[in-house]
Amino acid sequence: MIRIQQGELVCEIEPRLGGCIAGLRLGEVPVLRPAPETGLDSARQAGSYPLVPFSNRVARATLQWQGTRHPLVQNNAPEPHAIHGVGWQRPWEVLEENESFAMLAYEHRPDEAWPFAFDCSQTFQLRGATLELTLALTNQSAQPAPAGLGWHPYFVKRAGSHITFEAAGRWDMGPDKLPTVRRPAPGLDADCATLDVDHCFDGWKGLVELRDDVLRTRVTSSLSRLVVFTNETRGFVAIEPVSHVNNAANLAAAGADAQQLGLVTLEPGESITARMSIEVERTK
Repeated sequence: MIRIQQGELVCEIEPRLGGCIAGLRLGEVPVLRPAPETGLDSARQAGSYPLVPFSNRVARATLQWQGTRHPLVQNNAPEPHAIHGVGWQRPWEVLEENESFAMLAYEHRPDEAWPFAFDCSQTFQLRGATLELTLALTNQSAQPAPAGLGWHPYFVKRAGSHITFEAAGRWDMGPDKLPTVRRPAPGLDADCATLDVDHCFDGWKGLVELRDDVLRTRVTSSLSRLVVFTNETRGFVAIEPVSHVNNAANLAAAGADAQQLGLVTLEPGESITARMSIEVERTK
């Protein structure tokens, strides 16, 4: 476990479990959901984890890419899909760390979970009451490959939680948790206690404000798509900056516009990068 701190802001990172954030708190107040009392068994229990080389789901764990069908691993049974890439299920190497900074790396070789080689890095930097994150991915295959980045942070849902952000559209999800149609949508301005949402928004302006009776949190990112997930049974609000729409490669293979989906094709040696920051302050 790596622990970095700047003033009251503390971030704990678990490299062995997908390079995830095990905890982020301001003093004794958790910003992201804390780890279970018994400890983490998986990044899926963590406060946040990186999404590489794709976000959300690849339908029925089958990637359709440039005329070839690639079977993937159903890595979140009993779901029939591949979900959230491979980085969250692999150990990361610590390249650098000090009292307020850490850099991790993961190198992927083609396997049953993802057929294209890549390497990626992520950094964690505390500045005042802000956690700054970066993700970078480079295609190490000898052929063009699809690539995506994102984060999956789970913010604590407290009394008075309210979420606000601007967007242009929303991809509605079917019962199979896959996108169906895109509809115009201005974003959200809603109380979280009764909010029931599991959608990918596009045309996101790069800023989310989440406030409650204890904290005011600002999430900013260089990415222009945002997955938001919560409902009345959840004690968290998942606010996920991502580079592409869910199941983007397969939607593009079926004829959807790749650019509208945010689908990126990396030539050999090409890279993509992304940034996210989480800024917190007490409301009282």
